[in-house]
Amino acid sequence: MTNYTLVFGASLKEDRYSNRAIQKLRENKQEVVAFGMREGIVSNVTIVSQLINYEHIDTVTLYLGPKNQAPYYDYIIGLKPRRVIFNPGTENAAFVKLLEANNIESEVACTLVLLATNQY
Repeated sequence: MTNYTLVFGASLKEDRYSNRAIQKLRENKQEVVAFGMREGIVSNVTIVSQLINYEHIDTVTLYLGPKNQAPYYDYIIGLKPRRVIFNPGTENAAFVKLLEANNIESEVACTLVLLATNQY
């Protein structure tokens, strides 16, 4: 069974950290799916703008500010990921509590740093 990382808040703009994360995840041989406001392709990963009920999501790495996360709480929890990474600027104590209540790990970290230091 293949486990996937969902890059949530993915961007087609090359200067965005979510875009760089997709590239680095793929360089590190991670299986990646992506959700963003605009559809397109980054490093052979299709960014979709529709919520898809993926199976086998191991990690959700967030690139969406806390004020915009609430509409997606149930969706992300419903994917039953092992963990959710809150990248810089996405920290959200209310969402962390919901994740904990659903036995989902949360981590305040930078996906790019985790990859660069072999801690992903």
